[in-house]
Amino acid sequence: MFKALKLCGGVFLGVIALCGSSRAQTITLTLSDHNPPNSLYQTEGIVPWIKQVGEATSGRVKIRNFPSQTLVKGTELWKGVQAGIADIGWCFHGYWPDMTPLTDVVTLPGLPIKSAEHGSEVLTKLIAKLPVLQKEFADTYQLMYWTSSPYILLTSKKQVKTMEDLRGLKLRVSGGPPTDQIRALGGVPILIPMPDIYEAMSKGVIDGAALPWGGIHAFRLWEVGKYYTIVPLSAVYFSMCMNKQKWASLPKDVQQQMTSVSGMEGAKLQGKKTFDDAEALVMDIIKKGKYEAHRYVVPPEELARWNKVGGEPIWEEWVKRMEAKGRPQAREVLNTTLELLKE
Repeated sequence: MFKALKLCGGVFLGVIALCGSSRAQTITLTLSDHNPPNSLYQTEGIVPWIKQVGEATSGRVKIRNFPSQTLVKGTELWKGVQAGIADIGWCFHGYWPDMTPLTDVVTLPGLPIKSAEHGSEVLTKLIAKLPVLQKEFADTYQLMYWTSSPYILLTSKKQVKTMEDLRGLKLRVSGGPPTDQIRALGGVPILIPMPDIYEAMSKGVIDGAALPWGGIHAFRLWEVGKYYTIVPLSAVYFSMCMNKQKWASLPKDVQQQMTSVSGMEGAKLQGKKTFDDAEALVMDIIKKGKYEAHRYVVPPEELARWNKVGGEPIWEEWVKRMEAKGRPQAREVLNTTLELLKE
């Protein structure tokens, strides 16, 4: 009897130990993002990815999500992740045009990016192929990279149909080559964070914005803009970055499991779900809410004029500027990008 009780006691203690071990192995990570919780970036991008991480790690990794800049400001996120304020960051690189300057090649205007899913695949391949681009992200560990779909124009007071219609318009753009494009086309580029566009347009501080459908959806911009000019401008890019020390502290199997739902497949999914699918959702909201919306598609002959002035010339200027700043690999980066886009 004594032996039986002793055996049962041993089993009981073993179960307790295993449970305690399981609890100890639960890893909680924080993720910071500047987008509102009802945005596609959250509902179709971040939240599903967090679920995938949980499933891939069998519940060992739990990610606490902090949207709407509640943990770190969007403009400060790269440094915030480096400092460990957030373990993971949803990073918009348009905030930091001088930080990853050669990777900015994917934001050059007029590149033949068909969709966000296409651009995300090309960007992931490009960085994997060129060590000089990998060095630009060396301050953090990168889980995945992706692009937006090409930007369109949303304006509040008049429809933009020709290049001449852009003259003097104050337009919110992201930093880097997209700024050069709008300036070349005659507009006045204004650099403000995406969350500030609504108020700036409603108060007339800016006349409109170059942005993707996903941004229009995230910040309810159909309420302050009614003229949609469908013209492929520039795309922008993002990364899901992680604090290097925190990443290194994870067990190898956990790293592999998180990687399995990130990388190329994760990037393509982010692009498709948060950008490519957004136009149909926005137009459905506009229709159901009976909002005023005027949609104009710039014809090929007019688009050719835009690209002649604000497209390929900016590619060459970009290469020269990069080379002048001691980055002789710029031409190779551009040529490799164009080759990958043709595949």
